[in-house]
Amino acid sequence: MEPQKALRPPGSYLWWQRGIIYQVYPRSFMDSNGDGIGDLYGIASRLDYLRWLGVDAVWISPLYPSPMKDFGYDVSDYTAINPLFGTLEDFDRLLQEAHVRDLKVILDFVPNHSSDQHRWFLESKSSRDNPKRDWYIWRDPAPDGGPPNNWLSCFGGSAWEYDEHSQQYYYHAFLREQPDLNWRNCEVVQAMLDVLRFWLERGVDGFRVDVIWHLIKDEHFRDNPPNPNWREGMDPYGSLITVQTTDQPEVHEIITRMRRLFDEYEERVLIGEIYLPVERLVQYYGPDLKGAHLPFNFQLILSKWDARHIARLIMEYEAALPEGGWPNWVLGNHDQHRIASRVGPAQARVAAMLLLTLRGTPTLYYGDEIGMRDVPISRERVQDPFEKNVPGMGSGRDPERTPMQWSAQENAGFTDGQPWLPIANDYCEVNVEAERDDPRSMLTLYRSLIGLRRGEAALEVGRFEPVEAEGDVLAYTRRSNGDDSDFLIALNFGPHPQVLHRRTNAAGGTIALSTHLDRAGECIEDDLQLRPDEGVLVRLTATVR
Repeated sequence: MEPQKALRPPGSYLWWQRGIIYQVYPRSFMDSNGDGIGDLYGIASRLDYLRWLGVDAVWISPLYPSPMKDFGYDVSDYTAINPLFGTLEDFDRLLQEAHVRDLKVILDFVPNHSSDQHRWFLESKSSRDNPKRDWYIWRDPAPDGGPPNNWLSCFGGSAWEYDEHSQQYYYHAFLREQPDLNWRNCEVVQAMLDVLRFWLERGVDGFRVDVIWHLIKDEHFRDNPPNPNWREGMDPYGSLITVQTTDQPEVHEIITRMRRLFDEYEERVLIGEIYLPVERLVQYYGPDLKGAHLPFNFQLILSKWDARHIARLIMEYEAALPEGGWPNWVLGNHDQHRIASRVGPAQARVAAMLLLTLRGTPTLYYGDEIGMRDVPISRERVQDPFEKNVPGMGSGRDPERTPMQWSAQENAGFTDGQPWLPIANDYCEVNVEAERDDPRSMLTLYRSLIGLRRGEAALEVGRFEPVEAEGDVLAYTRRSNGDDSDFLIALNFGPHPQVLHRRTNAAGGTIALSTHLDRAGECIEDDLQLRPDEGVLVRLTATVR
């Protein structure tokens, strides 16, 4: 089948504003050498699929050398490629092949912490007077000999690890094998900016910055206060309010320095991973929009799947955005349960229409476009250190990281070897090959939505206007500023038929797309009838502004 066209109408918007980002978890996307783990050659072999799907950029989770205690988020060398995935030359070839196809490449940047095997930490740990001692966060024990304060690790237990050799503790927000870098040290800041420059010079189109709101910690090392809403049986990390260990005011100075570096290059994008309430999230755009281009907005992942609730959060987000701040939406990622498991297969189709018609840049997670669901992982197959450290919490991330399902061949066409995580039982039906030519499949829906969005100014960059709706219906319009078509989107979040009652003077139109992949061309003059779990996108034939 023909790839979707890459050409876009002229205008002042940048590629990352008009475009769609597709996240690849490299261990699980495509294995080229039979070792059961995805790699760079595997990703390169599937670039034509991404071009056919119609996305604009591929964001690749960490590829750097790593002991793999946290599957690449424990980096031992920031300017090289893990041999598990290939070589630096393989990466350069992938970047070139992507650019030939008009695909951008975004890398993960993991600045908060390194591996304990990074040479910086090995030097820092060697003695108290080593020049790199202050590159990490070291503290004397408390008077009783215990940890310096009550700070906790996101992955369970104290965030302080005692080093017998130097008789001090070092801080780790995640695993003890992931010591936090000291971003109050100007040498650390410069070294990490040099890392970014290394990859930008190679032609990388942007970075997604891991846990960017963690970078700076309280300089006085004060305790975090207890969380009055925490109860036994909840994630232990939530027992404290992390006012001293995250979202410190000084972090914005660091992000501004990153942004100044990005601005030296043409159309590079800086994306921040930030799990914060919306009023704090939007601060990461920075003064005068000189912070992150896209502070990731995870509200669709974290919210209750309810039309009225989501309508409110959309309006709150739109209202909170700074003047000129560009919105973005994320439906799934490598740390969260898959959308089809969270809301069910039928509502996952509604979610796809929501994601791809809201104002702002959407990010897709690999496999969501074919309806992949979480895969149950038996105890003996668990890989995720989070699940191993905090068992029984349902916090393991393996279920959403299982191999991409390409075909009905053995191991879903992902590998000729033993896959590092189990393949879903439904792979014979839920796979790219089976869905590609199925006119009613999830993949057809995604490709149709992407194809319709492309080149339509209203859907790519147009205004968002809410439409009054009741019950399980969420409705809004997307309007262009010119003579292009405007669109009405109506989404039924429930299992029963619904009606969107429309004003008597409302514009008529024709259905351009239904999540059921029928009704195209149906004329809409008055009230809009919605079937259970149906979303429709209506091209308006008259403009009411």
